[in-house]
Amino acid sequence: MNARLLIITAATSARRALAERGGLVVSAGFYAAVIAVLGSLWRAAANAHGGHLAGYTGTQLTWYIAATEAATVSLNLRLIEDIGDDIASGTIVVELLRPASVLAVRLAAEIGRALPRLALCLVTAAAVDGAITRSLPGPGVAAAAVVALLLAMLCNLAAQHAFASAAFWVRDARSTWFLYQKLVFVVGGMLLPLEVLPGPLEHIAKLLPFMAMAYAPGRLASGHVEPVLLLVQLLWVAGLLGVAAACFTAGERRLQVVGG
Repeated sequence: MNARLLIITAATSARRALAERGGLVVSAGFYAAVIAVLGSLWRAAANAHGGHLAGYTGTQLTWYIAATEAATVSLNLRLIEDIGDDIASGTIVVELLRPASVLAVRLAAEIGRALPRLALCLVTAAAVDGAITRSLPGPGVAAAAVVALLLAMLCNLAAQHAFASAAFWVRDARSTWFLYQKLVFVVGGMLLPLEVLPGPLEHIAKLLPFMAMAYAPGRLASGHVEPVLLLVQLLWVAGLLGVAAACFTAGERRLQVVGG
């Protein structure tokens, strides 16, 4: 594996993302509007239940939403569809000529592209939610949340590549993209804490990899000291990267056998 190539790929993608200032401003504005609206709704729900809802205060729910939205908004929401189109069009064949795996290079590029967006989301959350709640997470909480956000993005990217690899066989990953996003939104905890779900569904959701993509950073950002969530994320990162690598290896082998 050419580590230098991956670092250069990530750095190049980060510079390109920073150069797209208009896109960054739009993303920040959209993110600010979403966390302000959803945060106010969850605070109202908590106030209607005596100040607490499913073990969260209104302020905790505000920071929960800020983290879960940052974990997803920082990424390309249509990545599965884009990967599927590249596989179907044969673009992926050209990438096989690189001195590193296609999956590793693509992951490096997406991580580099996402990091500037994540940094902007964090600054925006501090400004918006800080003004609304008149408080900021403590250093320990903030550090754990940032680590969880990075792991969440890596989990998400690995899973999206695994889902998109279906295009090696079916040539169309659009339906897969639609299903995947809904799973992250609901059982991943992006729109609501998993504790709000009915008992059996909550337990099932916490066993699925999607919880590592949104719920884990949200839970930690809300002030709940549960470092085991970071371990769970690490395990899912390893597992999902393994699945994605296996799927891409099988898919690339199929392309070579059938001639693209």
